[in-house]
Amino acid sequence: MTVELVLTNARIVLEDSVISGSVQIRNGKITDISEGNVHSGEDFEGDYLIPGLVELHTDHLEQHYSPRPGVRWNTTAAIQAHDAQIATSGITTVFDCLRMGADEDGGFAHGEMRAMADAIAAAGAHGRLRSEHFLHLRCEVSADNCMEHFVDFENDSHVRLVSLMDHAPGQRQFQTMDQYTLYYQKKRGLSDEAFAAFVAKRQGESARNATPHRAAISKVCAERGITVASHDDATLSHVGEAIDNGVRLAEFPTSFDAAKASHEAGMSVLMGAPNIVRGKSHSGNIAARDLAERGVLDVLSSDYVPLSLLHAPFVLASEVESISLPKALAMVTSTPARTVSLDDRGRIATGLRADIVRVHHEEGVPVSRAVWREGRRVA
Repeated sequence: MTVELVLTNARIVLEDSVISGSVQIRNGKITDISEGNVHSGEDFEGDYLIPGLVELHTDHLEQHYSPRPGVRWNTTAAIQAHDAQIATSGITTVFDCLRMGADEDGGFAHGEMRAMADAIAAAGAHGRLRSEHFLHLRCEVSADNCMEHFVDFENDSHVRLVSLMDHAPGQRQFQTMDQYTLYYQKKRGLSDEAFAAFVAKRQGESARNATPHRAAISKVCAERGITVASHDDATLSHVGEAIDNGVRLAEFPTSFDAAKASHEAGMSVLMGAPNIVRGKSHSGNIAARDLAERGVLDVLSSDYVPLSLLHAPFVLASEVESISLPKALAMVTSTPARTVSLDDRGRIATGLRADIVRVHHEEGVPVSRAVWREGRRVA
């Protein structure tokens, strides 16, 4: 049975322009894009018609699964709550972050993330989910149990992205002890003696584990065709290591030099959309807007605020002269899709999936009025 949908009187955001017209959808695919209202159909009343957003890095599921310290929510209920907020933010493809290896924040027990992944797959199979969900394994390479957690996913085809992280003191995000002391000693109320022991333990784990774990995980990803990301790169040496590991996505580089080198090496540079909306990093590192203005920002991630992925492109388009709305929206649609080899989505183009969002925006915060995934209304 043929299922057809026509969306008309829309401001259609293409890869390099915005046109007024109509989009025709048949059996979940875009079949026609017409300038001018040559078709009758659902009237967008001049709202934007944009591709469904592609989210590569979100910790949002964790907030539903563990809403308070020591609390674990029902996995299916947590996934549905997360999915509903994701979809109504205009995100039709999401990579759910699952932590591999316990770090200084405690992490999750062995088996919890495997159970979460199974619950996500079951929710999708049972028609509970609005958006399409893939897995992003966040591997704390300095942790002793990183590989123990990672091998639980060796046969999981939903894993499409793996990031290599090291949050030990002196590394990446915490290059200076001032940052680390503020983040851990003062927040946790540790004595100087206890903090010194804590730092020594974490530095020892990093020295022992980080390099072999990076190599082992990168090898598996290369064999399985999984995209590899490097997290919090700060120096040219870090970027060189990322190149050696076959990294395609540079997540949250903490210096301009690292971002520029990653971009020039062909990696997609990812920063947080909340950073754009707020105008600064919550951790005091380089501002994403600075990278955007200097032409080395490629991908945005909602990180911990789902709606920021829709909000941030409109901020960039209105406040950065060199960035048009199509260019800004590419950071949350076509570029992230290509980075993880999802070439069937992320653009308004004939033959692609009809993952589409109706967005109303005059000023301030945009609102998604309707969301379609493969031509089916999901929000």
